[in-house]
Amino acid sequence: MNDYFWFAVLPYVALVVFFLVTIRRYRLRSFSYSSLSSQFLENRQHFWGSVPFHYGILTVLAGHVLAFLLPKTVLSWNAEPWRLMLLEATGLGLALMTLAGLTNVVIRRMRFSKARRVTTPGDWFIYGGLLVQVVTGIGIAIFCSWGSSWFAASLTPWLWSLVKLSPDISYIAPMPLLVKLHVINAFLIILVFPFTRLVHILVVPNPYLWRRTQVVLWNWDRSKVRKSS
Repeated sequence: MNDYFWFAVLPYVALVVFFLVTIRRYRLRSFSYSSLSSQFLENRQHFWGSVPFHYGILTVLAGHVLAFLLPKTVLSWNAEPWRLMLLEATGLGLALMTLAGLTNVVIRRMRFSKARRVTTPGDWFIYGGLLVQVVTGIGIAIFCSWGSSWFAASLTPWLWSLVKLSPDISYIAPMPLLVKLHVINAFLIILVFPFTRLVHILVVPNPYLWRRTQVVLWNWDRSKVRKSS
């Protein structure tokens, strides 16, 4: 019964809330589709948090999507042991990079008072959820070996059963507790996603991933501005 709730009910609840609230928020408060960057408040540590976190998590997500859409291709690639180990090592490295960046983001938010003041309770909640997701993902890579193969062989059919509106939990029920926690936490993140600043990733294109660094120039006489204030 617990498995049925977590893996046959929660996914639909999370997705319905995600789509309804996301659309409503965009229609009523489109300006809130922003990351509300605090880069101007503190920039030195911002780079070492934001860049590895964004590149790491987006690449890891792309790997998950690939295993979902092309499971046979992934299994074919993994048929050669060296390619399987290469894929697993790459995934673990990207996950560690994501963890390093996310940890830096959280420490920065806690350390610098200006950044801390603009961090909402919802931000802390989503940071906690992302930390759990990344840590459990790293744990799976270390303790539940060859995840790319069993994801394509077991989790992909379960996910497709959800898409077909005929959830088959027999694929995921035998999975280790760590894997189940990782999956449940992913859907909880989807559930709260439209209430947080993460919605900014839905606004495409996202040129900040490849554009050159923007330089902001101060065109006023700073001494006069200070005197007048």
